[in-house]
Amino acid sequence: MDSPHRVVDSYRYLNPVSRAIVKTMIALAPRDPVPWTPLLRPLSKATVALVSTAGLSMLADPPFDAEGERQNPWWGDPSYRVIPRAATEAGIAASHLHIETGYIRQDLDVALPLRRLAEAEAEGRIGRVAPSHYSFMGDTVGSGRLTVPDHFGQGWGVFLLYRAHW
Repeated sequence: MDSPHRVVDSYRYLNPVSRAIVKTMIALAPRDPVPWTPLLRPLSKATVALVSTAGLSMLADPPFDAEGERQNPWWGDPSYRVIPRAATEAGIAASHLHIETGYIRQDLDVALPLRRLAEAEAEGRIGRVAPSHYSFMGDTVGSGRLTVPDHFGQGWGVFLLYRAHW
């Protein structure tokens, strides 16, 4: 990276009217408290999976549809990608229009801290690292809902809990 403080214009694909609408929507959005569900077991006994909204995919998988978003900034790819525990920068693609993806290509931990998670496992702070992690395309204004496997329903927590016990 040439500049350690590069600024990314998150609104660069919006026309001036859409830019004003989105900025107003963000300013007026309610700031509800984050819902919290206590863990059912100590973290030192839990299986931990990470979820990233950085638009990550394995090089062997299809990337997220950034071109569709360039053509229609009110749409975002609602699908997800599975990222294996052993993923590294060399095997990852990042296709997010609203973040500087160059940092991810240098250090995957900035978007999916798998090495830090492995360290937590080795130190006994978590029970184990899940075999799979997940990435979505963040900033999906107007895309409806995220695509999840039908047999897991709407609850990603249930999906992750189920996957942790495979």
